[in-house]
Amino acid sequence: MAVSRRRQPVVAVMSIRRFQGSEEAAADLALVLARLATDTGERIPLDDVLAAFGHTRESLAAVPGEA
Repeated sequence: MAVSRRRQPVVAVMSIRRFQGSEEAAADLALVLARLATDTGERIPLDDVLAAFGHTRESLAAVPGEA
């Protein structure tokens, strides 16, 4: 439902669930657009990232209580 002023819509009335969903979608879209604008195409292997932090796949698997 819309509220009008001088025959122009100025406010939309919707359920809070739908409003929250639209906020989440807007946040997701912002992340996608930022990624598109900044992506150089370079990819770093997971093992290289783990090594930079002093870990291996095996060392992470050995952490108690972690899956």
